[in-house]
Amino acid sequence: MRVDTIFIEQLVVETVIGIYDWERHIRQRVVIDLDMDFDIRAAAAGDDVEQTLNYKAVGKRVIAFVEAAEFQLVETLAERVAALVLDEFPVQRLSLRVNKPHALRGAAGVGVRITRERGS
Repeated sequence: MRVDTIFIEQLVVETVIGIYDWERHIRQRVVIDLDMDFDIRAAAAGDDVEQTLNYKAVGKRVIAFVEAAEFQLVETLAERVAALVLDEFPVQRLSLRVNKPHALRGAAGVGVRITRERGS
């Protein structure tokens, strides 16, 4: 089985995220990586942008969603972003990483990495 991946790497977005009172009143950075399974053969054969996954549209939609979100957990944010991409774009499967930089003293970041498929 052939699997092609279109990716967005280190998409930085500011949002309200966290469980502590002080976190509910500020915007913090999250860094999102998306690996989206998409068959690129038709687009490559015709050199046709209309046949591929528009990563700019995906990125803009994810940015708008995350900027407007106010979740406590990065787990919730990851699940909602994954559902949004699978619902709104022709992606069959995706892997998503949400990193909350400097959330833990001594660590560059913490977060979650999930993989989801359409219809599951």
